[in-house]
Amino acid sequence: MFDYKLLEALAAVVEQGGFERAAQVLGLSQSAISQRIKLLESRVGAPVLLRLSPPLATPAGQRLLNHAQQVRLLERDLGQDLPMVGDEQGPTRLRIALNADSLATWWAPAVADFCVREQMLVDLVTDDQEVVLRRMRAGDVAGCVCATAEPVAGARSVPLGSMRYLAVASAAVLGREHQGLRDPAAVLRILPAVVFGPDDQLQHRFLSEIGHKGDFQHHLCPSSEGFVRMLCAGMGWGMVPALQIQPQLRSGELCEVLPGRHVDVPLFWHYWRHGGRLLEALTRCLIIQAPLLLADGHIA
Repeated sequence: MFDYKLLEALAAVVEQGGFERAAQVLGLSQSAISQRIKLLESRVGAPVLLRLSPPLATPAGQRLLNHAQQVRLLERDLGQDLPMVGDEQGPTRLRIALNADSLATWWAPAVADFCVREQMLVDLVTDDQEVVLRRMRAGDVAGCVCATAEPVAGARSVPLGSMRYLAVASAAVLGREHQGLRDPAAVLRILPAVVFGPDDQLQHRFLSEIGHKGDFQHHLCPSSEGFVRMLCAGMGWGMVPALQIQPQLRSGELCEVLPGRHVDVPLFWHYWRHGGRLLEALTRCLIIQAPLLLADGHIA
């Protein structure tokens, strides 16, 4: 049988990004956490952690983390059904990965009422929409929002709608660069782009669709808010969710470089198949709320 105190230690180290913070969360010494991880590895017969900064779960560790998270959620259900066999329940913390643009736009309005009603606390991990599924595969999270439809083993995937991205730049910069240019697309070859991070391929995709191949100059800005600020300041052009920049579009502070051209990115919610009633209820909430909120970004 599993010793769930050992699994708890493993989950804390991965979720908190290190042994010291895991020890603080669990109210133990760092040495005690280290001993529990070593004992778990001895019983499993394989390493469960890569001692990096931050520590990463090995394939064996990932399977144990997946199991531990699902047990945590199922114990919540059991405690509700049989309160006499469980401890007094407080808020349930759910670790979720999602792309930064969803966090900056529709996510909070979609889940706010649900979190209050279900006493759910969220521990959010953000990354580019193309790569957050790695968090599920690594056993780091119980659910994620990403652009990939195919779920990992043991999980389900449901479509939420699509996020519309517009190629925009500041009105002042566009007015300056458009002078003497017959082809508006040529502006994109002159201005540097703003790219969220190494995994962000939206700008590449948009340029490819208008016939531009190869490399291009770009800034890197791993912040949704900072991304928009850089565009408003005239530092380049970039692909931004229409939901995020409605005020700037209405005021004329930002303008579409090629009006009518956009990129729609489908979004999917992934969650563990045996994650208990809370995860199922959150899924139903997202299926209803996300498409309504995402549709606001498709208004012409």
